[in-house]
Amino acid sequence: MLDLHCHILPGVDDGASSLGESVRMLHAAAKAGITEIVCTPHCRDPYFDFDAMWDAFEALRSHSPIPLRMGFEVNIRKLRELGLEWVECLKFQDSNTFLLELSTHAGKRDFEDYEREIYELQCKGCDVIIAHPERYRAIQEDIEIAERLVKMGCKLQASADFIKGGRFGKERKPAQRLFDASLYSYLASDAHCVEHYAVFAKAWAKYAPMLREG
Repeated sequence: MLDLHCHILPGVDDGASSLGESVRMLHAAAKAGITEIVCTPHCRDPYFDFDAMWDAFEALRSHSPIPLRMGFEVNIRKLRELGLEWVECLKFQDSNTFLLELSTHAGKRDFEDYEREIYELQCKGCDVIIAHPERYRAIQEDIEIAERLVKMGCKLQASADFIKGGRFGKERKPAQRLFDASLYSYLASDAHCVEHYAVFAKAWAKYAPMLREG
């Protein structure tokens, strides 16, 4: 079982604060049935330090009981600031997969711009995954926006905390609608601490059969 979105690297963002906590998270992930992890620290202010994040990855990999790969959760505003020349550096390790975070409070018109930017990523060979669409206000208000993203080739990733209401307390119903419409391809822990892996295990047991194939 792959976990493709988590904040497990020590001391680089708002996830694990130390190597010891990271190792405890690894063991919690293994207990939850996870057999491979893509580490995805935030590529957004105030956290992004590319070299420090890679150093943290190398430090953690030597302590891991399960295979790790490096990746990033790339905020679209930060990507605009960095420029498309950074795309190759921000893909998942040994992959064309690109995990993209959109703006929580974006409206429908913002998503028109996002679609153009996603198309640019796809033209650069990226397989774009949209992180936690259940958090985005525009999708909460209009599921057709999520349907358009899927039609243009994106895959959608649910963050497991939606079963407890989510980060902002309003994600459970939007996530259920997206699952009911068979729009999610991935369910990830989005873990920031040990306890989040128990939440992931609970969500996986119920919702894994509802993920899209392919």
